[in-house]
Amino acid sequence: MVPPRKFVPHPFTYHQELDVRIENLTNEGSGVARVDGWVVFVPFALPGEKVRCRVYRNHKNYSNADLVEVLEPSADRVQPQCTLFGTCGGCQYQHLDYARQTEWKRRQVEELLKHMAKIEHPVEPVIASPQQYGYRSKITPHFHKPKGGEIGAIGFLRAGTRSAMVDVEHCPIAMPALNEELAAVRAQARANQDAFKNGATLLMRAAVNGVLTKADQIAIEQVGDVKFEFQAGDFFQNNPFILPEFVGYAVAEARASGARFLVDAYCGSGLFGISAARDFEEVLGVELSESAVRKAAHNAEINGLTNCKFLAADAREIFKEVPHAGQETVVIIDPPRAGCSEEFLQQLFAFDPKRVVYISCNPATQMRDLNLFTEAGYKLGKVQPFDLFPQTKHLECVMTLSRES
Repeated sequence: MVPPRKFVPHPFTYHQELDVRIENLTNEGSGVARVDGWVVFVPFALPGEKVRCRVYRNHKNYSNADLVEVLEPSADRVQPQCTLFGTCGGCQYQHLDYARQTEWKRRQVEELLKHMAKIEHPVEPVIASPQQYGYRSKITPHFHKPKGGEIGAIGFLRAGTRSAMVDVEHCPIAMPALNEELAAVRAQARANQDAFKNGATLLMRAAVNGVLTKADQIAIEQVGDVKFEFQAGDFFQNNPFILPEFVGYAVAEARASGARFLVDAYCGSGLFGISAARDFEEVLGVELSESAVRKAAHNAEINGLTNCKFLAADAREIFKEVPHAGQETVVIIDPPRAGCSEEFLQQLFAFDPKRVVYISCNPATQMRDLNLFTEAGYKLGKVQPFDLFPQTKHLECVMTLSRES
């Protein structure tokens, strides 16, 4: 087979097959093997397995290969529930026993602490999701621009590609209510294909008040004894089964600081701040999205809370608005995947809160930010991962940081 034009032919030729032993897993879910010290990444291969793989790309210090055959399977290998597993890019771990998924995720957080933050620190066992399948309350099937007037595949990105689509008629990690409506949503898109010029992303969110398919519809969610209303298209954690324990833990860590006041940065529709409000004299939340701030204020109101204030502002500006002393305040931060900007962190350090509860869906950027916390004199306490996303490489991690006295 003719190699791609930019293929680097060393140390392996294009599509050269190798029999390798998998030693480890990356935080992207790929198996790690070594050939004479050279690292080869093989997706869908598990630690301990001997596999045959086919090289398709050589980099400066590692190679990528496709899994061809499992020669000696791991005792942890299980049968995936989805027939598209390995083709659809949505899941990375359906072939791995669930208890081992959570253990590998714990190890990966530990490795990130060691290599990125230069800290040897214990990581608590991952809190597992009560639902291993059928847990996602939101999915966004999408498709490319119709060709010849016909919509092709409606689904998710193909594994290992940037734009190729896989047609998905049923998603086992989505809540049953979403799968019940999926065929109708797909059919409606095809029936109205003339309305799409550049492809589209379809929205499906399962909420207390049914399956919603329009971004401006109001979704209702119950987290413990707190009710939330938000626009279906807005961000809201999409594993409702683990959400009460996840939120409860973050609130408990904030409460344990003994602080009188809470600042909820990147507050969205108020999930953490409102859930914690009864434990503090005042909660101040900030969020860039004005619509989310309006929903947060509304959510405080429908829960009978009068001690919450929400601001539509960049999180970097929040501390100018805080009337309380840092040593009387605990801050919860739940930034996007990119983590916190250095400008925001420097303002946070100047405010000097008693404790920070840092929640992240991307432990790598969380570890990057941890370096700045350490330099600013904060000490790392508990590191508690939560598996909000079974069968995938993703997880949430909650770090508790306190100012060293």
